[in-house]
Amino acid sequence: MTKQKQNMLRKQVAAFEKAETRNSVFQLINTMAPFFLLWYLAYESLQISYFLTLGIAVIAGGFLIRMFIIFHDCCHGSFFKSKRANKILGMVTGVLTLFPFEQWKHDHSVHHATSSNLDKRGTGDIWLLTVEEYRESGFWKKVAYRLYRSPFVMFILGPIYVFLFENRFNRKGARKKEKLNTYLTNILIAAAVAALCLLVGWKAFLLVQLPIFMISGTAGVWLFYVQHTFEDSYFEENEKWEYVKAAVEGSSYYQLPKLLQWLTGNIGYHHIHHLSPRVPNYKLEQAHANSEELQNVPTITLATSLKSLKFRLWDEDGKKFVGYKAAKRQVQSKNVKVVANPILRKENKYS
Repeated sequence: MTKQKQNMLRKQVAAFEKAETRNSVFQLINTMAPFFLLWYLAYESLQISYFLTLGIAVIAGGFLIRMFIIFHDCCHGSFFKSKRANKILGMVTGVLTLFPFEQWKHDHSVHHATSSNLDKRGTGDIWLLTVEEYRESGFWKKVAYRLYRSPFVMFILGPIYVFLFENRFNRKGARKKEKLNTYLTNILIAAAVAALCLLVGWKAFLLVQLPIFMISGTAGVWLFYVQHTFEDSYFEENEKWEYVKAAVEGSSYYQLPKLLQWLTGNIGYHHIHHLSPRVPNYKLEQAHANSEELQNVPTITLATSLKSLKFRLWDEDGKKFVGYKAAKRQVQSKNVKVVANPILRKENKYS
């Protein structure tokens, strides 16, 4: 991709970067009001059938994901024109979604600045090893990596650990403002939980909130996972890494059914979001439709996205994600070539 084309793409998307207060307020209303209504209905349904409660919780979980997208936009300063308004709403939605605003704002900004950069992994992303790194890892590191990348840990235990525990503590090197924001978020979460337990009882609270939390948490982690874990993604070492290519080729277009697209705040247009985080979520689809070039990007659907579950390691030679078996076959193949060729036996790093 030439520099001229990269500049053209950034210019096309830049036209959609301005937030519109009317659209922002409308989205806030059609997200928050249904969520609180559904929570109340789920509570009332406990008197009828818990299966009904779970059904309502599924829908409420969808609205909680939509609320997180609003929080996400506030962290980028793209939901409202006002910096102060973004901060206040980001704080409120952060309490409701269990995320400290300042801390996540920092980590997610680092994620955007380093996404797909093999030399700058570790902040705001999912643990990733290359085939070579995995091959050279010790036994226990391999075990830890396999556990981390297993569906049960990634999508069930992962949300519980990150949302309930990791988000409650400050990162190393956090500034005073960030630390205070985390403390305040924790206090407000504790106060909200205590108030609800006093109002409806702790058992009713858990019966309603836990399924909503697990549904939204699992779906949220899944969305983040598939946005960068697809076969022909883009990863490069720092000297070859390019921001626009990382956005357009390293972030997927997750083509979801309209209802799911709406509930997930258009985050499936992830290539647009990474190209310009300043574009509000309600303008991502417009930005995508405005550029023919941006419509011809890595596209995944609900069906094809399931294939990403088998992708574990990044193959630097093949420039694609592979599973453990494919990586093992690749290493064995190289070893055979080394054994067969005396020159390669001395020079090849796989010897």
